[in-house]
Amino acid sequence: MSMGLTNCGRDELAEEEESTPSNPLLSTCNTAKFNIPKDSFNFAYLIYFTLGTGYLLPWNAFITAVDYFSYLYPDASVDRVFAVVYMLVCLACLLVIVFFAHSSDASVRINAGLVLFALSLLVVPVMDVVYIKGRTGLYPGYYVTVAAIGLSGVADALVQGSIVGAASELPERYMQAVVAGTAASGVLVSVLRIVTKAIFPQDAHGLRRSANFYFTVSIAFMAICIVFYNIAHRLPVIQYYKDLKIQAVNEDKIEEGSSAGSLFTATLWDIVGRVKWFGFGIILIYIVTLSIFPGYITEDVHSQILKDWYPILLIAGYNVFDLVGKSLTAIYLPESSKMAIGACVARLLFYPLFLLCLHGPKFFRTEIPVTVLTCLLGLTNGYVTSVLMIMAPKTVQIQHAETAGIVIVLFLVIGLAAGSVVAWFWFI
Repeated sequence: MSMGLTNCGRDELAEEEESTPSNPLLSTCNTAKFNIPKDSFNFAYLIYFTLGTGYLLPWNAFITAVDYFSYLYPDASVDRVFAVVYMLVCLACLLVIVFFAHSSDASVRINAGLVLFALSLLVVPVMDVVYIKGRTGLYPGYYVTVAAIGLSGVADALVQGSIVGAASELPERYMQAVVAGTAASGVLVSVLRIVTKAIFPQDAHGLRRSANFYFTVSIAFMAICIVFYNIAHRLPVIQYYKDLKIQAVNEDKIEEGSSAGSLFTATLWDIVGRVKWFGFGIILIYIVTLSIFPGYITEDVHSQILKDWYPILLIAGYNVFDLVGKSLTAIYLPESSKMAIGACVARLLFYPLFLLCLHGPKFFRTEIPVTVLTCLLGLTNGYVTSVLMIMAPKTVQIQHAETAGIVIVLFLVIGLAAGSVVAWFWFI
């Protein structure tokens, strides 16, 4: 194997800005490193940030409009059904993608997924206009909505796995951009929720207008993502790293005397072995987070002062600090993965701390401790997730980075699914 190509041109962010490398590697990548293109105006970074925002926005739109769907279908457990269908479909599709990623084109997967996102989002406003029309109890509409959720889960598997896989082949700043973008999606939806609650009446008509607003904004954002992603291929800095990967793959074929496909199964299990502890950390992160947020915040804590604004503001606080945490890795990234995995275990302390906010001394049951803990939950969730997502693909050679990125997303979805299940049975 061409071990000199493991992280050539992608480990150090500063290398993109320099014309002369300080430690020349093998001749296969040494010449190219003298001409690493600049990311002019940070446009490539902005594209990956936007894509990270985009692939979580559809799910956020569906779950934020859950009060609208609950009004339309009062006999259905809307939020639970949505979560189970979305997560299981996404997980099943990711398992398929992991095994076939090496023989398929990431750009095809991403474009197809973005189109499927737009179609799944379009179902809700179109059905509202031509069929539902604000009426309740029309359960054929409910089944169509659940099917749209499943379609969105397929799209998520195609887009999230492939975008994280593509970012894995680039310098770490681009993975940080994707992960920060996912947090920005939550902030954007929180802002939309606050705006719609402030300007629309809190009745059936207001719920309908709010839901259509969420989905219209999300469809427009999907269109922006499609345009941005297809521009990204033409940027010199992105093309440089794509060429580097192709070069590494070709050298593998020559040195091993075999096609990449015939060695893929062995390679896949080697990749899983290399990233398994990062995956364990991510699973633990989301079991802790989702067993507390948003269920605890929306159902268990109350404020006589803020009333029904209290959970909305707490969710906004969590999302803002999640974004802050995912942005901090641009400033400081630990050198040791053990520190990050240890932090995942340390987050178990949130359980007794949140218990104090329900059953502890009177001070802990006030708005300030709950708000502080919620923001810390978001901050640690964002930072540690970002650290592990950045570090994991760097443990393999560049030609296997895309697969490593998809595998780590698989761990992420397992964590989300496990956290959602734990949330059903968790009573603080």
